[in-house]
Amino acid sequence: MEMVPSEENQLVPKEAMFWSCRQSIFDEMKKRFSQIENAAEEPRVLCIVQDTTSAKTVNERLTLNLPASTTLPKLFEDVAHKAGYVNGTFDLAWRKTGDMGSLDPSSEMSLTEFGFEPGKRNFLQLTDKDGEQPQIASDESGTAGSSGLDDSSQERFIGPLPRDCTVGCSSDYSSPSYSYSSILNKSDTGYVGLVNQAMTCYLNSLLQTLFMTPEFRNALYNWEFEESEEDPVTSIPYQLQRLFLLLQTSKKRAIETTDVTRSFGWDSSEAWQQHDVQELCRVMFDALEQKWKQTEQQQFSPLTADLINQLYQGKLKDYVRCLECGYESWRIDTYLDIPLVIRPFGASQAYGSVEEALQAFVQPETLDGANQYFCERCKKKCDARKGLRFLHFPYLLTLQLKRFDFDYTTMHRIKLNDRMSFPEELDMSPFIDVEDEKSPQTESCTDSGAENEGSCHSDQMSNDFSADDGVDEGICLDSASSTERVLKPKSSLTFELFSVMVHSGSAAGGHYYACIKSFSDGQWYSFNDQHVSKITQEDIRKTYGGSSGSRGYYSSAFASSTNAYMLIYRLKDPSRNAKYLDCDDFPEHIKHLVQREKESEEQEKRQREIERNTCKIKLFCMHPVKMMAMMENKLEVHKDKTLREATEMAYKLMELDGVVPLDCCRLVKYDEFHEYLERSYEGEEDTPMGLLLGGVKSSYMFDLLLETRRPEQVFQPYKPGEVMVKVHVVDLKTDTVAPPVSIRAYLNQSITEFKQLIAQATELSAETMRVVLERCYNDLRLLYVPNKTLKAEGFFRSNKVFVESSESPDHQVTFTDSLLWKLLDRHGNTIRLFVSLPVQSPGTNRTICQKVGGDPEECSEGSKGNRNSVETILEESTEKLKNLSLQPQQGTSDSQKSSDTSDFEQIESPSPSQEPDSSSVSAVVAVDTRELEIRVASGGGAYSDPETQFPGEERSDSEVNNDRSTSSVDSDILSSSHSSDTLCNADSGPIQLANGLDSHSITSSRRSKANEGKKETWDTAEEDSGTDSEYDENGKSKAESYYLYFRAEPYAQEDGSGEGGQKCVLVHVDKRITLSAFKQNLEPFVGVTSTQFKVFRVYANNQEFESVRLNETLSSFSDDNKITIRLGRALKKGEYRVKVYQLLVNDAEPCKFLVDTVFAKGMTVKQSKEELMPQLKDQCKLDLNIDKFRLRKKTWKNPGTVFLDYHVYEEDINISSNWEVFLEVLDGPEKMKSMSQLAVLTRRWTPAQMKLEPFQEVVLESSSVEELKEKLSEISGVPLENLEFAKGRGTFPCDISVLEIHQDLDWNPKVSTLNVWPLYICDDGAVVFYRDSTEEPMEQSEDERNELMKKESSRLLKTGHRVSYSPRKEKALKIYLDGGPVKDPGQD
Repeated sequence: MEMVPSEENQLVPKEAMFWSCRQSIFDEMKKRFSQIENAAEEPRVLCIVQDTTSAKTVNERLTLNLPASTTLPKLFEDVAHKAGYVNGTFDLAWRKTGDMGSLDPSSEMSLTEFGFEPGKRNFLQLTDKDGEQPQIASDESGTAGSSGLDDSSQERFIGPLPRDCTVGCSSDYSSPSYSYSSILNKSDTGYVGLVNQAMTCYLNSLLQTLFMTPEFRNALYNWEFEESEEDPVTSIPYQLQRLFLLLQTSKKRAIETTDVTRSFGWDSSEAWQQHDVQELCRVMFDALEQKWKQTEQQQFSPLTADLINQLYQGKLKDYVRCLECGYESWRIDTYLDIPLVIRPFGASQAYGSVEEALQAFVQPETLDGANQYFCERCKKKCDARKGLRFLHFPYLLTLQLKRFDFDYTTMHRIKLNDRMSFPEELDMSPFIDVEDEKSPQTESCTDSGAENEGSCHSDQMSNDFSADDGVDEGICLDSASSTERVLKPKSSLTFELFSVMVHSGSAAGGHYYACIKSFSDGQWYSFNDQHVSKITQEDIRKTYGGSSGSRGYYSSAFASSTNAYMLIYRLKDPSRNAKYLDCDDFPEHIKHLVQREKESEEQEKRQREIERNTCKIKLFCMHPVKMMAMMENKLEVHKDKTLREATEMAYKLMELDGVVPLDCCRLVKYDEFHEYLERSYEGEEDTPMGLLLGGVKSSYMFDLLLETRRPEQVFQPYKPGEVMVKVHVVDLKTDTVAPPVSIRAYLNQSITEFKQLIAQATELSAETMRVVLERCYNDLRLLYVPNKTLKAEGFFRSNKVFVESSESPDHQVTFTDSLLWKLLDRHGNTIRLFVSLPVQSPGTNRTICQKVGGDPEECSEGSKGNRNSVETILEESTEKLKNLSLQPQQGTSDSQKSSDTSDFEQIESPSPSQEPDSSSVSAVVAVDTRELEIRVASGGGAYSDPETQFPGEERSDSEVNNDRSTSSVDSDILSSSHSSDTLCNADSGPIQLANGLDSHSITSSRRSKANEGKKETWDTAEEDSGTDSEYDENGKSKAESYYLYFRAEPYAQEDGSGEGGQKCVLVHVDKRITLSAFKQNLEPFVGVTSTQFKVFRVYANNQEFESVRLNETLSSFSDDNKITIRLGRALKKGEYRVKVYQLLVNDAEPCKFLVDTVFAKGMTVKQSKEELMPQLKDQCKLDLNIDKFRLRKKTWKNPGTVFLDYHVYEEDINISSNWEVFLEVLDGPEKMKSMSQLAVLTRRWTPAQMKLEPFQEVVLESSSVEELKEKLSEISGVPLENLEFAKGRGTFPCDISVLEIHQDLDWNPKVSTLNVWPLYICDDGAVVFYRDSTEEPMEQSEDERNELMKKESSRLLKTGHRVSYSPRKEKALKIYLDGGPVKDPGQD
């Protein structure tokens, strides 16, 4: 039997060992199942945690469903894991019975023992600990730790953080193969990040690199700012000094760079500009040099004054050497960085390393063949060698990897993501001298040779210096003269890498961050805006770039990747390598600055803490004095302030001091949207506001109201669960509805209890009380079931009821037939309109038949004495209109069998054959004790015969509006240009009436009855409205007549614009009235019949739209709408209003308004032209022959189909209300005779003159391209084989710049017919350009072309046509030394 060792190292049989192991596994599984069953049976506690540590998280809720036996330490651990915080850096508070109590994380009590209730929601708040925000858990302590993985196995990522730092979010610039290592706090890394203002990541990367350069930082600290000499705000060195101090000494996680960018002269818009970090480096260094040169200080060392050159500037020789005689021409250039090509142009392979790219940089090229060099010594062209030699390297060597290029195939900027490795230590010795040939015949030439193509400074070097071979193998280390230079042998040219500026993204945009090595401990860090983290050499190698697989040239043009863009090396020289200055070693002026910054930071921290604990909530107050209106403000109160202190703050904020005593004010919870008082806070005057408001939140679901009372009054307590009711008392005797009285009730109250509550507040009798609830707009419900609750009746938080209590027999009538219902129905449907009346011309004698004072007068056309002007009517009735009677009057109706109380008298309508007599009334003007009252009786109108002729009836709209031209995208919207068309001021307040109510409270209507008879469609031009009409042509009811309320009174505009002839009327009208009846009731005020004036509704910006559908009601109108009345014949059945524009194809403005006219259904085009001719002659001075002009379709400004004389409107031509049409004057007889013909507008382009000829119309018999070309050849003389054409683009006249037309249009399309792609010329009015293909464009100088470009831009802008698209140019990167850009006066 095989023996195996047991756990006690004793030999046991193998089979016994197997069964023993099996039994232990079963026991363990049984134990686990038992635990699971127990956990399933154990009650669970639902914990809802609100994170109040910041405004961003205050609205978030964390939900944990924990076993009831969970201990408090385990609760803290679970909350920390769920919230992503480090355990022990936050506190938890538990809300129990309204109070908040802190939880002890060291207590071993279970949740149930502490008082948590299983099965219910338990609310907790996550708060700061000791005033410090919770620390965010790192990956090492979170993900890695919880998964049991070793930190070394976690893949690190140094790329940009996702924007929202949320689980599952991704970034355009993140790679799936990268992952962040721990994002450590400042206390862990010792470094502070920089806040990205918007797109300033390039700036942050450079600033962190400069900060981590000991020589630069120390030199900047040694410089002392003199505030007496310069403004600190605009001093770039001073702001950099402050920034570096904050980076070294601040306790913040990240600090702002706004002070630095402000010293650059940048505004906030610069933060949204993306720039190149290498470009910024050069511009910033140049600005620093300029600033330091302007500074005069005795203690200012020469090293600091020339700091940039001493640290970053190197020199190289640009030479050309003749290969025949050895003569060399050269010059010396300085450089701040070395640009290295990633991949040579046209090559398929990139350089694999920085060393290869440097070798290519100094590799000379041979000038031979056509590129031979003219040698000054040989006096002829010779083969030569051209190249660069490094003379010496700077102390800080900057290498730019040229990853951005231009793809000439796609004409786009691209980014090269090829792999290029770079060493941690770079030996530059091999790159000092790359030329094998050494000729003793070397001469200096400063005027010839290679040109300096860079932007660096040029310098000259003596012959002795250039002839010394040792110079080419050394490095300049100090600022002494060239004769005192200290040279180092090649072995000392070793540079160590300490900064890698990485670009993540594409050529279109991306993100910069920096990987920097600290010279203190040799550790690499990732400085990614405000995030600073430790990284490794493996992370640095990931920035080499490249991807797997073979790729063609520029195949990565639009790929998004992360790779190194700028490398900075430092020379390894112990004698010069500096260390960072410690705080103890700071100069005195820096120590003072540190102290000031520390105090400022502490003050900022205290202020931020106060801000974070401040509750900001809306505050309302019904001010007793100021306009008696609801005032609004924002109350900012610390969460620890008591309700008493908050009330005092609100009292001062609302400026009630001296108006109401403080003890007569209190704060209550308020819902502004529903105008609902939720609750009051009796007995909680000493409770902190943080508890009353539920903590500090970014926004609250409720508001606060500062309530006031009179000294003798007592505040009513508002309890949660109550509802607010606005009670309007209705008086049937006076037909009035009183302003609301607010009361509070409970949803579980019965209607009987509710009536008693109202009776106490209004002193009405509860026994005879009728209560009507308005559930929504005009939805009235009588509350008559005594035991029904308010909740069952549909009451909500805020409600509106109407109550009436009297002994009137109206109680016995069905509610919908009662006077109460009629009054409330009238109250809900009456609107107020401001009506501007037309200005009457002197001597105008438009009249209206009237019955004045019951004294009948026969109205005849020839009786001038019986005619009253509008002014006379208004003057006589002004006083009487002010006090309109709302008294119901008795009347009888043929349709009523029984007599009952009616709101109005029944007015019989005279038959069309009857003459006006005492029974036919057109307008009733009350005399003696009767007040003037205007009534609408749909069965009786002011004028029974719509065809009755009045003086000036034939006067058309154009006679009144002949100077009124409109052009709008929507032809239905009319924009008036009348100087006299002044509108009433809609901002005027409500007019107070005799009963003390505003105009909204006075309505008087009769319930509308449904028409049971057959409805007949009113066949007019507006029949497309889709509504059947109950009215005849005058708006008279075809069924039972009924009454709708109308009341008008003169109205004076506040701005005085109504004086001098302009009259305005304030009209209160039931919006269920038809437009026809509304116009009839306006007749006494306008002075003409309703058929002789038009109604225009005024919209925003004084845009007007004519209301023409007489059978439609005013339901689309609302309170305080404006209406303008204009004289002119209103439309009859089947008529359409038409605006006529003249088409002037060769004018700068091709669309000119002529007249307003009316076309009728069934009219031919020729008939409409005949009616137009006298109008055009009288109003536009156009005397036209009917055969010498045409009408054609108008679509915006585009001319369309030509209308032939025999075409009939509505049969051949679709027409609509407010239609627009073109009138075109012809040079000869009309050529268009058939619909099969096609009228095309053609225009010749002459490239030799850079000019477009005028338009000429060509009439084609078919859609053949050949016919078009033949016609064009015929009118132009261009040979058919040389003729090319193209269709114009855009809207007429298809304007295009003469600089673009020759190449931008699709010339000579390969089609045989015009009605196919790409032409699609299927209708009249298309624009076609043509040219002679043999004609070459005019040759122009640059100045002539610029001048022509200016003229064309001006011309196209004036005509309103689009200038050719130009993409947004990149804004140049500039740093302004004077504090800001100087505005060009010419820009104004």
